[in-house]
Amino acid sequence: MTSKLISMAEAIGRFVDDGDTIIIEGFTHLINFAAGHEIIRQGREDLTLCRMTPDLIYDQMIGAGCARKVVFSWAGNPGAGPLYAFRRAVEKGIPKPLEIEEYTHFGMVTRLAAGAAHLPFLPFRSPANGSELPQVNPNLRTVHCPFTQEELAAVPALNPDVAILGVQRADTQGNAQIWGVLGVQKEAAFASGRVVVVAEEIVEEEVIRSDPNRTVIPDLIVDAVVHEPWGNHPSFAQGYYDRDNEFYVRWRETKDPARFDRYLEEWVFGVGDRTEYVEKMGKSLRRLEAKERLSKPVNYGF
Repeated sequence: MTSKLISMAEAIGRFVDDGDTIIIEGFTHLINFAAGHEIIRQGREDLTLCRMTPDLIYDQMIGAGCARKVVFSWAGNPGAGPLYAFRRAVEKGIPKPLEIEEYTHFGMVTRLAAGAAHLPFLPFRSPANGSELPQVNPNLRTVHCPFTQEELAAVPALNPDVAILGVQRADTQGNAQIWGVLGVQKEAAFASGRVVVVAEEIVEEEVIRSDPNRTVIPDLIVDAVVHEPWGNHPSFAQGYYDRDNEFYVRWRETKDPARFDRYLEEWVFGVGDRTEYVEKMGKSLRRLEAKERLSKPVNYGF
């Protein structure tokens, strides 16, 4: 079978267009900063950025002028404060005006689940009842259950044009394995029109087959595979490296727009790709490397 393995630059060039709706998922875990940086370098514009918890990578993409709209359920710098580029765009239109569409976490999960199932919408029991969210988001509606007549919240399906998903390992066909915090990578992959998986490690098909239950994303829905060690830094990849908490704390300095611009100039435009980024980070990454702690083997039988 033909390999789907390509470079990050080629993956973004081929599969992300101006005006696309994209999702770079990962719930604290496997947030693919390398893809976001390449989107910035290639100057993509007018994007709708979807994500349960837009954090630093979407802050960077918004501040770089890539975004027209953000569809989300919580926005902030986890454990460290607000997203200042996000706020500047919403409150002052800097560098461009930004639309926002907000849901609860479970509302976003339900939208992706509907998209993955090719349904127009799905109902759910919403903790948003009594909140102001329905007043600002007309997509939060209600339906009556045909069996119990209970009134339920409902949201439309979310079907992004492109999903870019960090994974721990994949084969060259795109069978991608994740362990640790799973988030909604599976739902995002099945809901999206094009799927790019970005793997810390490329392994043989035999490795994938030896532990099939870890294959969250199958090759039949994957368009491209990118091999990008440290591609999720400063996020983490379970078993490979830890979250760079110091980076998240330092991001508060980007309250000063000049600091934000200097970051982009040095760490996005100032490097050609993630390999140069890793080389520039140097020994500072070594402190994040994961120590070995293996799970007990499983006998799948033969």
